[in-house]
Amino acid sequence: MSRLTDLIAQVKTKDPTLGSDLEAEFRVLSERRVFGLNFERHRPEAVELPQRPVRKGDKVHILPPRRSTGHGDQRLWRVLRTEVGGTSSRIAHLTLLDGDETQTVPVDDLVVVAEFRDTIYPGLRSTGRVEHDGDKPYHTVINAENYHALQTLLYTHRGKVDCIYIDPPYNTGAKDWKYNNDYVDGEDIYRHSKWLAFMERRLLLAKELLNPVDSVLIVTIDERECLRLGLLLEQTFSEATIQMVTSVISAKGAVRPGRFSRVEEHIFIITFGSATISHWSSNMLPSYREEVNNGQESYDETADSEPAPAQIEWLGLRRREPSSIRGSRPNQFYPIFVNIENGSLHSIGAPLPDDLDRNSIVAPSSTVALWPLKPDGTEMLWGLTPEVLRRNWAHGFARVNWNPKRQTGTVYYLPSGTIERIRSGTIAVTGRSDDGSVQGHATSESSVRTPPKRVWNMQSHNAETGGTNILSRLIPKRSFPYPKSLYAVEDVLRFFVKDKPSATAIDFFAGSGTTAHAVMRLNRQDGGRRQCISVTNNEVSADEQGTLRREGLRPGDLGWERWGICDYITKPRIEAAITGRTPAGDPIKGDYKFTDEFPMAEGFEENVEFFTLTYETPWRVARNRDFAAIAPLLWLRAGAQGCRIDTVPDSGWAVADRYAVLVDLDQAKLFLNAVADASGVRIVFIVTDDDRRFQMVCSPLPDQVEPVRLYESYLANFEINTGRE
Repeated sequence: MSRLTDLIAQVKTKDPTLGSDLEAEFRVLSERRVFGLNFERHRPEAVELPQRPVRKGDKVHILPPRRSTGHGDQRLWRVLRTEVGGTSSRIAHLTLLDGDETQTVPVDDLVVVAEFRDTIYPGLRSTGRVEHDGDKPYHTVINAENYHALQTLLYTHRGKVDCIYIDPPYNTGAKDWKYNNDYVDGEDIYRHSKWLAFMERRLLLAKELLNPVDSVLIVTIDERECLRLGLLLEQTFSEATIQMVTSVISAKGAVRPGRFSRVEEHIFIITFGSATISHWSSNMLPSYREEVNNGQESYDETADSEPAPAQIEWLGLRRREPSSIRGSRPNQFYPIFVNIENGSLHSIGAPLPDDLDRNSIVAPSSTVALWPLKPDGTEMLWGLTPEVLRRNWAHGFARVNWNPKRQTGTVYYLPSGTIERIRSGTIAVTGRSDDGSVQGHATSESSVRTPPKRVWNMQSHNAETGGTNILSRLIPKRSFPYPKSLYAVEDVLRFFVKDKPSATAIDFFAGSGTTAHAVMRLNRQDGGRRQCISVTNNEVSADEQGTLRREGLRPGDLGWERWGICDYITKPRIEAAITGRTPAGDPIKGDYKFTDEFPMAEGFEENVEFFTLTYETPWRVARNRDFAAIAPLLWLRAGAQGCRIDTVPDSGWAVADRYAVLVDLDQAKLFLNAVADASGVRIVFIVTDDDRRFQMVCSPLPDQVEPVRLYESYLANFEINTGRE
């Protein structure tokens, strides 16, 4: 139910008449239709934090007894105080948040609840790292509720992100996502409204992370929420350019009795500022095979690789625009004679006067005349004059796709731009067909690329072969529902970060970690130093939760958390991709294919660190008692590269590869000298409550160094973020 509905219900308990009147008026208003997307912003989301210690003043839920599969008491309680009970276990004294009821409950039976309108003060706790190239920036994986993670990243990356790629819940009704700690199923009448509210909150934060001058947001979705998402994106990003691509993810299709088989999903691409597509060697619709012997096209989904990149694209010679009928231009209606035996070009006839019947033309022996005719017999024009076509034919720049059974064919030619690229060497001629027409493809040095189409049908984008099968090689015997094709994510990212070798990408619905994996492949292809920030929670699937609860386990228990998405899938997958070894230590079997083909066991020269989001108290942060929790945030803000300052330095200051920290302002002179000598430092954090002293330290800093005041900037950031509901 929406927040307004809740309030009306409260009024009705105290004044039934007033409550009924309000409800009637609300019903009238809710039935009105406005232009655009109209939905209820539901009661602010809340998330349970099972690993967060219970403290005085916390909001909590009372958990169900162990081995129970129920939800427990979902009312919100406030912790008045905690104390040691009679059996040395801690107990908490609670009061109902919206009432006068009180209880005394063991602390072990409580879980902290954070509503999204509450202020949080996050930190990060490292849970491991993999290092294969110490000079490169680190990819990061954050185990967290993604709304809180996005708030955290506003402190470290506000306005600095080049690309966000997300594959959010598709709201299938099959318990694929949670709202307020409970799965949303197909019977929930507020399912679509909850999903829109869920998405809008996160998109608004994503908007602040993206660089407004040049960045892109990429969102994948299927038919269930495609239309609503499109309207939501229009409303949220009115200043941006929005396009939609339809991508085939399984040519076999998902059979649905009485309905069309689903083979596709949709990709919304929202570009900001000057962001444009960098053309690639493929137009994204090349997955076909031309059968020269019968003039038909066929598709082989089992083929091992795509057609060669940037194959020469032949154009049909017959003009197709309605205005190009016979007589509209001189010299472009003439016969093309083709050998009946093999379909090769025999000769090119002279243009016909407008008043001459084409049937009066006699074809040379063993040939047939091809004319520019529409299927209904309308006489059109060829795209070239006879003289130009003869010249191109002599060089192999014209050919016929012949159907021997019907004794007819289609004439193709190479446009002048393609011919020029052949002559300049940006298209390499690799051979000739039997009829003398050239074969070739764009060279790796070619600066001219193919504009991508808005319908994609790439064999590499098959979700089974490029997603499920790759994941099963990386982490054998571990399953994850519907992983994206690695190559599909790689391709869509390439269009926007190909020319940004140091781009920062974020995926806050990271799932199995495909986006980070794709960024690593892009780096390997061009030596880039792009980094990916992946955010996923450690949720256990709905099916597994019942089993674990019956075993007496709860969220937060080690036996529960080990089966969560982050710990069981995301982290092991990314580690396996980098090291080239499975979680069992075996070399990964198989090869990567398509753009960059090499054994998966080679791994990548990349670094990654894994974190869990923590929830700190502002007074401990302000008093410099939680520096260890804040330290990774400073490192991330400085670019997540090189060594990290993890503890308050005994000397009162420390200088790392990319940033520096000053805690004792009495050591400012030594600190400033060290910063001046460290050419790589780009940001310094100065711990002080004194604005005058802060300005004194800032004054001598080099121009390229950004000063940040701690902990004022940190605390202010999260206090400002509060109230977004």
